[in-house]
Amino acid sequence: MRGLRGRADRVAAPVRIAVAVRRLHPDAVLPRYSTDGDAGADLTSVAEVTLRPGCRALVPTGLALSLPPGTVGLVHPRSGLAARHGVTVVNAPGTVDSGYRGEVLVNLVNLDPTDEFTVHVGDRIAQLVVQEYFHADFSEVDSLPGSARGETGHGSTGGFGAAGLP
Repeated sequence: MRGLRGRADRVAAPVRIAVAVRRLHPDAVLPRYSTDGDAGADLTSVAEVTLRPGCRALVPTGLALSLPPGTVGLVHPRSGLAARHGVTVVNAPGTVDSGYRGEVLVNLVNLDPTDEFTVHVGDRIAQLVVQEYFHADFSEVDSLPGSARGETGHGSTGGFGAAGLP
């Protein structure tokens, strides 16, 4: 599989890879891209699930995947669902490892303080982004090389520093 690394001088079409999908439920919809430029393929629900304010649930997609070795599926929230209803993916992004063969479940949470939200069968609930990854060879050292940023973090570059955090 070829990625875009090292080709910043030109724009390329997305790399296409085959992903085997097993339908576990008759209402399951294969992931699909809404437009050609989308990075995420829509995942839909096969169950009606009501989320009370502040509550979460694992919402079934009715699908199992076989991702190619060296790739991972990252489950991202749908921006419209979050903006309009306060519903998002708890563990964003959720991780679907290439060796996992069980049903893809989406861990949704309703962050709205007052309104419940019902997911219906066929609703688009999340997006699946398939991408390459690296395995790092971690090695312990006594010190790290310096950098311009150093040890600052937690909002330090945007004017919302971590003052007062434990």
